[in-house]
Amino acid sequence: MKSLKELYKIGRGPSSSHTMGPHKAATIYAAKHPDAKSFEVTLYGSLAATGKGHLTDVAIIDGLSPVAPVNIIWENGIFLPFHPNGMKFCWMDENGARHDEWTVFSVGGGTIKEEGQGLSTDTPEVYGMNSLSEILAWCDKYGKTYWEYVNECEDSDIWDYLMEVWGTMKESVERGIENEGVLPGPLHIRRKAASYFIRASGYTQSLKSRGLVYAYALAVSEENASGGKIVTAPTCGSSGVIPSTLYYLQKTRDFTDTRIIRALATAGIFGNIAKQNASISGAEVGCQGEVGVACAMAASAINQLFGGSPSQIEYAAEMGLEHHLGMTCDPICGLVQIPCIERNAFAATRALDANIYSIFSDGKHRVSYDNVVAVMKQTGHDLPSLYKETSTGGLAKDFRQED
Repeated sequence: MKSLKELYKIGRGPSSSHTMGPHKAATIYAAKHPDAKSFEVTLYGSLAATGKGHLTDVAIIDGLSPVAPVNIIWENGIFLPFHPNGMKFCWMDENGARHDEWTVFSVGGGTIKEEGQGLSTDTPEVYGMNSLSEILAWCDKYGKTYWEYVNECEDSDIWDYLMEVWGTMKESVERGIENEGVLPGPLHIRRKAASYFIRASGYTQSLKSRGLVYAYALAVSEENASGGKIVTAPTCGSSGVIPSTLYYLQKTRDFTDTRIIRALATAGIFGNIAKQNASISGAEVGCQGEVGVACAMAASAINQLFGGSPSQIEYAAEMGLEHHLGMTCDPICGLVQIPCIERNAFAATRALDANIYSIFSDGKHRVSYDNVVAVMKQTGHDLPSLYKETSTGGLAKDFRQED
């Protein structure tokens, strides 16, 4: 598995697979061809189907236009076999002749890949173990926990990076709480985080805590939907789950930044396992790979903060993902708004519940996190494409946008 720096990426929303990945590909291609007179980019499958709502064209043009004009072709009816998020780049000379066609895929979390191989810019593998069962066995053998395995494998600067990640997460919560108004796009959705935050203060402690977690998750998700600066955790579309829970716990339980970034390291292990052995791309496996994995990551982080054993932490993460199995990705109008924003809020509270359920247990259970990751992968492959970020099925199918 790769570094957690490849999982937690700081950037702008609204989509890691549809915005951050294409922008990365465009900047790489532009750097290779500084003498191009024009560019043509063909978008395929899910990337084409919801690309306009996800600002894919804006991201690509931003990466290529400093060199030359860009023409984008939308082929939402063509799905390339390697991955639903396919792109083909080519450049033209002064005579209009085409050169150096490059097909690349945005596979989730802002990561891009060529079929059958990594890119020359790919980062090295830093983790020797690729299953949670192996890592759990290591923890049991040496009496250590997941964040200490991260410390064993990563360069020493990982902790400075995670501190930057945590700082960015906190800022996204705080910006989202203050911002009001309407989110961009044809749905005309008003931001809710500020009102939830204010209303939460009027309730008793148990309801107040739930209301604050909702508010914090809405805050980050609304920032993402408006193109604000967030952290992929593991994706842009699920970026509100982890920050909301950890921000709430730090505010109410006085956990130090050091403890928080150790919890982020633990969450990163669980996110990395899902990314390595299944997918975190809604276009490939549905929302279970985005919000489901985010819930698992948050549950593991929370459980560690509350003193869970490695087995209890694994159990909390397993529940967080298991109870999102089969969740479809059907964003209305291709926007990362409905149902995405509310799903972040509900997944955050489910992560808190998974922690409590696990803490009450001895950590023993029949279905492992690795098992659920494998089932998620198969379930995602079995889902029809209309339920995987194409906006052609489910909630999105019969929606009629307002004028």
